[in-house]
Amino acid sequence: MAKTLEFFFDYASPYSYLASQQVEAVAQRTGAELRWRPFLLGAVFKATGNVPPVTNAHKAAYLGKDLQDWARHLGLPEFRLPESFPINSLKANRLGLVATEQGRIAPFTHAAYRVAFVEGRDLNDPKVLAEVANAAGLVAETAMARAESQEIKDALRRNTDEAVARGSFGAPTFFVGEDMYFGNDRLMFVERALRGA
Repeated sequence: MAKTLEFFFDYASPYSYLASQQVEAVAQRTGAELRWRPFLLGAVFKATGNVPPVTNAHKAAYLGKDLQDWARHLGLPEFRLPESFPINSLKANRLGLVATEQGRIAPFTHAAYRVAFVEGRDLNDPKVLAEVANAAGLVAETAMARAESQEIKDALRRNTDEAVARGSFGAPTFFVGEDMYFGNDRLMFVERALRGA
């Protein structure tokens, strides 16, 4: 039976963007089922007493360089932080859950991260989100209305609460069974766990 790789992430997280560019290949190489699990990073921080790196001046200064280094290492386009960073990603995360329902989570996630961290645009802008939804093959108006439903709001809360209960303190967080891995730079350990090494 194939193992499952759970990927908890937030569209506000640049390191989740980097992970999103690698995680499908890891799942494919290992024959794992990939589950994309949007959650609310701010709520994870609050629940665990963690803080975003940008709240520390030294980490904030280093963040841009580190992200550019990773983008070059992975062969991605030049990394760009939106002017609105840190991003208010609540609507994008909810819309990600709608994309999950419709089997469009991977293209939606790639489109959202491209808009945020390659084009540097604001994912909290409804027009931008509509473009992302359309690019992912969703009907933007219908998907955005669904994203405001109580069912989707509750699902995002459940994902967030579940991640915290399982030990998550930030994004990206991966689970192989109950083994947790944090950070896009731990994907080699995720792959090894999926291979059963």
